[in-house]
Amino acid sequence: MNQIDLNGRRAVVTGGAQGIGLSVTQRLLDSGATVSLWDQDADLLKSACLELSDTAADSIYSQVVDVTDPASVAVAASDTATRMGGVDILVNNAGIAGPTVPSWEYPIEDWQQVINVDLNGVYYCCRAGEPMMREQKYGRIVNVASIAGKEGTPNAAAYSAAKAGVIALTKSLAKETADLDIAVNCISPAAAKTRIFDQISQQHIDYMLSKIPRGRFVRVEEIAAMVAWMVSEENSFTTGAAFDLSGGRATY
Repeated sequence: MNQIDLNGRRAVVTGGAQGIGLSVTQRLLDSGATVSLWDQDADLLKSACLELSDTAADSIYSQVVDVTDPASVAVAASDTATRMGGVDILVNNAGIAGPTVPSWEYPIEDWQQVINVDLNGVYYCCRAGEPMMREQKYGRIVNVASIAGKEGTPNAAAYSAAKAGVIALTKSLAKETADLDIAVNCISPAAAKTRIFDQISQQHIDYMLSKIPRGRFVRVEEIAAMVAWMVSEENSFTTGAAFDLSGGRATY
């Protein structure tokens, strides 16, 4: 593993109790950062913190947060900044897949839920974190988008639309903060084998795999490695970019 220097940096990872978020948290801890895990599942948070405490007990905080609730996010941001002394890094990872059905059959309530979690939640967290970064004239934000947001995935209209929105949001925020040492980027990975697969059909999983030239799903550790560099001081120029981890699928 390449060593990324994040010593002294204070990070927030949403959806940090499992899957990509947990792997990113582990990589940031290994690189010297202090990390606050945000998740809406209190039991998963407790389990994740116990798992991570073997190597970095003094560098882990946790917060039960509903990213779809701006008030919950605002309280969490304030509490986290107080406990850690500030926030330098924000990784917006919390997300859901939603149903895999044709758009004309997509339940309205499911559409709204996916947009609320996958797009609105990212905005609410950025809105809470950016002022702190502007005040200290430094920050790194990584929003987790998806290859679906670049290409559009059939039978996943809400997820594709939300992730496309995340990419555009990232580019907008990057331009607003480019006058300071703040980088706002996103990653657009292919599918990874996490619990999100429990939300989608096997047919859809097979379809996603068939689209990846490498012939396998991305590993969460590979995503974490990319994120670790993106949130480091070494990433001092690139902002407003979508970093692909698509195994060759992305065409632009």
